[in-house]
Amino acid sequence: MTAPARLLLGTRKSQMATVQSQMVADLITERTGCQVELVGITTFGDVSRAQLAQIGGTGVFVSGLRARLLDGDIDIAVHSLKDLPTTPAEGIELAAVLPREDPRDALAARGGAKLADLPAGAMIGTGSPRRAAQLLLLRPDVRPVPVRGNADTRLGRVTSGEVDAVVLAYAGLARIGRLDAVTQVFDPDEMLPSPGQGALAVECRTGQQDLLALLASVDDAASRAATTAERSLLAALEAGCSAPVGGYAAGADELRLRAVVVAADGETALRASAGAPAAEAERLGREVAAELLRRGAGRYTAVSTGHIINGDDD
Repeated sequence: MTAPARLLLGTRKSQMATVQSQMVADLITERTGCQVELVGITTFGDVSRAQLAQIGGTGVFVSGLRARLLDGDIDIAVHSLKDLPTTPAEGIELAAVLPREDPRDALAARGGAKLADLPAGAMIGTGSPRRAAQLLLLRPDVRPVPVRGNADTRLGRVTSGEVDAVVLAYAGLARIGRLDAVTQVFDPDEMLPSPGQGALAVECRTGQQDLLALLASVDDAASRAATTAERSLLAALEAGCSAPVGGYAAGADELRLRAVVVAADGETALRASAGAPAAEAERLGREVAAELLRRGAGRYTAVSTGHIINGDDD
């Protein structure tokens, strides 16, 4: 099959998703000359107001795009990599992982406050069990509360006084030009990010060799290796949307993977780390997961039916 001169790229319709998808489209055009047209798609996760853990986690943002991909309505789909279930999808291939941006989490609080400045009992909005549990590790006296909506909606809840602060992905805020709202960026030593956070993924149907070759032009080997280790960790832990799991790998030829599994109440944290050549990223993730399981991580992880995800939506 010959790659088309024009590609239809499926994307969620939110501002952040559209901005991210346009970044991918522009890079494909820049490197290959192929024109890319965005196709906005509404997913179940976009219209449901239920909390992510109740409706199946971030996989609900992915399934609608994948369905249109399999139907042939679009040629490629773009996702935040942390949204992708680790269970392979029949008929779909991860064609490219773009160069990863800053994977850290960011606090946005009123009055320029950092986490240490917030009063006891401060309400911090997040849709992520991972972020909530690690916040409690850092400040057991704060109160994580569930929030949904796009980044601007959640930032607006801080401005309105509904919550004292929110925690979001730094990379997402950078992409939509809202770094002005950030009052603290959490170092991975303080809060380990979600596996795949900061990276964008491109999927296509399997068997499209010419298209895969074209998309290889935007694939970043270092980002793919690091996120492969992180996602392998998540899969081996069988960590569902209610499991507070953080994982971050970094390095070039040699990767170092750090991981944490935290009790939902923040009272217990199990940590492990290891290194391996980038070519052995998958093995590295399984090795670190095995160490965590030996330490009792199974008490804090959960198996989600068919889709293993981590409960972050931004």
